[in-house]
Amino acid sequence: MISVDLHTHSTFSDGTFTPEALVRRAAKRHIVILSLTDHDTTSGLERFMSACRKEGIQGVPGVELSADAPFTLHIMGYRIDRLNPSLQKKLENLRINRRKRNEEMIEKLVSLGIPISMEDVIAESGGEVVARPHIARVMVSRGFVPDMAGAFRRYIGRDCPAYVPSLRLAPKDCLSVIREAGGLPVLGHPGLMGLDEDELFRLLGGLADQGLWGLECISGHHGAGEIYYWLKVADRFGLFPTAGSDFHGADRPVSELGVSVTEGLLPWARLGVRI
Repeated sequence: MISVDLHTHSTFSDGTFTPEALVRRAAKRHIVILSLTDHDTTSGLERFMSACRKEGIQGVPGVELSADAPFTLHIMGYRIDRLNPSLQKKLENLRINRRKRNEEMIEKLVSLGIPISMEDVIAESGGEVVARPHIARVMVSRGFVPDMAGAFRRYIGRDCPAYVPSLRLAPKDCLSVIREAGGLPVLGHPGLMGLDEDELFRLLGGLADQGLWGLECISGHHGAGEIYYWLKVADRFGLFPTAGSDFHGADRPVSELGVSVTEGLLPWARLGVRI
């Protein structure tokens, strides 16, 4: 068995660890293969890969895209060329849309008697991508809610009074831009989608036909029984089973870095690494 983690986040999106601190933590936990999959940005990858080389960890450059769907549909891209022009153009557009969304949510919060500003939230983020967790942290620090869960539950979660839907790429466009950047697209934490089996199989069949490479079967969001189920589903659709914790740091302490897998879980060379 080896310890790997193909789903992590840093301060460049909504994680609380810098790329270097993330890699140091992984080294202490004896992780041998690690990927940084920040939301809508590759800006942390250069520092991440440098830190991986320093610590002797096999690093995989990655990104996570939220696809347009009425449920949670996240697609990771692994072994991407982070400088690919098409990828960078798409990511910049997504970040512009995020900024507009954040401004609208903050306007709604102010109207609800929660006077925070975009400047407050940008300062809290410290990175390129500002997201709802950063808004929630400001709300907690200013004493408007007791914790981040309360911010999402009462104000900025789906169907809450300050929630604004985001503009996202279609699933096929996520797959296309990842492959155009030389990457391998993988559907993340499928257990969070909440689909019945007929809906699930229709979705996976279509995504597989459009170039989906893998399915995150071993996830920090999946229990043991769920992992067994998702491994069977991956086999049914000819998808490679991947493993990741979805580590964000202090905001989600229940998910720790590292997942134990067999050495033969994946054709590691396809990800640009070897064991």
